[in-house]
Amino acid sequence: MPTLLRIFGLRFFFYLDEHLPIHVHVECGGKMAKIEIESEVRVVYNHGLKEQELRTAVDTCSIYRENFIAEWHKRFG
Repeated sequence: MPTLLRIFGLRFFFYLDEHLPIHVHVECGGKMAKIEIESEVRVVYNHGLKEQELRTAVDTCSIYRENFIAEWHKRFG
């Protein structure tokens, strides 16, 4: 699971066998979320992140969106 970024206690990563649409997974203390970043930044699911953690994750995805997308293309074509 390639880690893209660790910030604010959140880990942003891809799984090794990802699929479209482009998205990232976010982990914080065993809690998980999936955030789509391809056409817009939106939460696909949240499994336990607190509201503030999820808001921080979405804001971080907005800020690093282009970097995450470029990394996706490098890894998955």
